[in-house]
Amino acid sequence: MLRQRTIARSVEVVGIGLHKGEPIRLRLEPSAPDSGIHFYREDMSTSIPLSPQSVINTQMATVIGRGEVSVSTIEHFLSALYAYGIDNLRVVIDGNEMPIMDGSAISFCLLLDEAGIREQDAPKRIIKVKREVRVSDGEKYVSLSPYEGAVFDFEIDFAHPAIGRQTSSFELSRNAFIEDIARARTFGFIKDIHYLQSRNLAMGATLHNAIGLDDHKILNPEGLRFDDEFVRHKILDALGDMMVTGYTLMGRYRSFAGSHKLNHLLTKELLSDSKNYEMVSIKGHESREFAKSFA
Repeated sequence: MLRQRTIARSVEVVGIGLHKGEPIRLRLEPSAPDSGIHFYREDMSTSIPLSPQSVINTQMATVIGRGEVSVSTIEHFLSALYAYGIDNLRVVIDGNEMPIMDGSAISFCLLLDEAGIREQDAPKRIIKVKREVRVSDGEKYVSLSPYEGAVFDFEIDFAHPAIGRQTSSFELSRNAFIEDIARARTFGFIKDIHYLQSRNLAMGATLHNAIGLDDHKILNPEGLRFDDEFVRHKILDALGDMMVTGYTLMGRYRSFAGSHKLNHLLTKELLSDSKNYEMVSIKGHESREFAKSFA
């Protein structure tokens, strides 16, 4: 039987928030079986459960909220939780956004490694996709279809000489995530960043936590970590956005030019009809095969 997971001990880190550019203290705490993932705004004494119903904005990042209290830019962190198979966790922060770290998920992987993973005395429940669900916006689309595993296929096409058309396919395993996906950084165009900063947003954005581009080239002196780092980061984002359901998904995710908005609409569409999915506790041979994803 595949069991639920939390972390073995509390861990803490301080990083810069992308939009305010201010230090954010992040603490991860173990949580009981079947409690799920909750974000706790320590400065506001408010807890926000992780679910598609908690999503309040997807314009530039995935944002969850409750009343007037919100937490922004959660997707990079959630992608690490997805890859590590974390089911139950209390995420304590003292600001309205997750620290951006280096713009990828690798720092969160290191934090989870420091905390250690503890299996719990309860069966792991996952969402098994039973029939294809698709959301589109013109040529852009995201979809989920039945598959005995977890695969993410992504294609992007940017009219920029440093990006162009890129495709990548990723079959979930923790080791493959760390090696092939977790280090892929977010990216932005310098003209967009200047505009955001004029509105007091992206104040923490630097070439230390994002890939910067002008109209012709990459601005980071160290270059890229992967030749196709851009599409790999889109897979990272997709993993995090699917984790908003609070569960690991068994199925195949496909996208062309997907976004946080389309990913959110996809999770809502998936869960809107019980014929689209089933909640299952994986046992026996199936458990051993799927467990390899989190080995």
